Amino acid sequence: MSVPVAPGRWIFLGHTPSMLRHRVGYTSSLREHGDLVEIYLGPLRTYFLTSPELVNRVLVSEGTSFSKGAIFDRFRPFMGNGLVMSQGAFHLRQRRLVQPAFHHTRLACYVDTMVRVSAELTAGWRAGEVRQVDDDMQHLAITVVGETLFSTELGKRAIAEARRSIPVVLKEGMIRALSPKIFERVPLIPANRRFDQAIERLRRIVFEVIAAWRADGEDRGDLLSMLMLAQDEDTGEGMTDQQVYDEVITLLTAGSETSAVALTWFFHEIARHPEVERRVRAELDEVLAGRPVTFDDVPKLEYTRRVVDEVLRMYPIWILMRRALVDVELGGTRLPAGTEFMFSPYSLHFDPRYHEDPDRFDPDRWLPERAARIPRGAFIPFGAGTRQCIGKAFAQTEITVAAATIMAGWRLVPVPGKPVRTKVTSAAYPSRMPMTAVPHL
Repeated sequence: MSVPVAPGRWIFLGHTPSMLRHRVGYTSSLREHGDLVEIYLGPLRTYFLTSPELVNRVLVSEGTSFSKGAIFDRFRPFMGNGLVMSQGAFHLRQRRLVQPAFHHTRLACYVDTMVRVSAELTAGWRAGEVRQVDDDMQHLAITVVGETLFSTELGKRAIAEARRSIPVVLKEGMIRALSPKIFERVPLIPANRRFDQAIERLRRIVFEVIAAWRADGEDRGDLLSMLMLAQDEDTGEGMTDQQVYDEVITLLTAGSETSAVALTWFFHEIARHPEVERRVRAELDEVLAGRPVTFDDVPKLEYTRRVVDEVLRMYPIWILMRRALVDVELGGTRLPAGTEFMFSPYSLHFDPRYHEDPDRFDPDRWLPERAARIPRGAFIPFGAGTRQCIGKAFAQTEITVAAATIMAGWRLVPVPGKPVRTKVTSAAYPSRMPMTAVPHL
């Protein structure tokens, strides 16, 4: 069965210019050409999956037949071989070593940090001032991950550097990954220079922290100590300094982006929908009764969780890739091992075939009886299957806890005459998010 070639292919550059110019508009339009569409990243031929059924097969039911794809290969020299980038037996080993850090008993301890960092952020707010909420939420998310990782004075310097450099890595990384490889070797391109400098700054400070830990070997109860002390149950081997670094960078980047973006849009959406905000506040008043949120409260905040899920639906990651490890059959087409596949969580989340009125912000679409009608593969904010994000519960908890803590004392109100646009890079960022801080009495 022949596979249609997507429109908008350029000589040498392939479909990359069309994708980068139109982003989600382009990837969403591919569903008009079928469930499987041929697309080129420069000279690299890939196949774009537009149906949740095929995406679910690649991620879940046939997930062992696929590994990470070409985008991840482009990131690996800079981001290391942590959980997001690693593959095969090594990935499984690393996941076993890191998994205890995300056990629910550890997550309960992290909630205290989430509450404290959120409260410290808002302690500096003043009534009536305009806050750049996207900057505030990025600062909050990176600080939460950083403080769970590092507990020393040197660690504080690492957190400060992460707040400076991680936004640069996230902003420039997707453009670099989708562009022809030759362009990443051109240091005069400003985006390349910013990206390389940010990676080098992070590398220096994180290796300093690792060296300091090796020097005294003290278990401080932070995530770094867990990584340094983790041992493979079969071999008794721990991680090398490079492996620890790779996991730290993975946690700082992947562990902050989703939370920061979701929290920013959370406040935007409840401000645009007063009835949603009223229901969230009513639930917080009923469950918390004026006290700080705890880990045990999170499951009780059912409506708030539906709001979070709707934010995650509307503002997810743009592009993911996989590579076939064996010959596979998808969409009636037999494709050889080594074939690259792409899919867009963003485009799937807005596909009207699977999400009723997808442009409408509707938290109640996640009521159990309605959510059951959404097919597997149509809602994948954290991926799915064996490669589902290990920090899923951490991020969901953090978004809920931070939102509850901030809303206890403040309302964030849109600034008139300052429209907010969605700017898709690796994820759906806002162009800017100025909001006025109003005390909640």
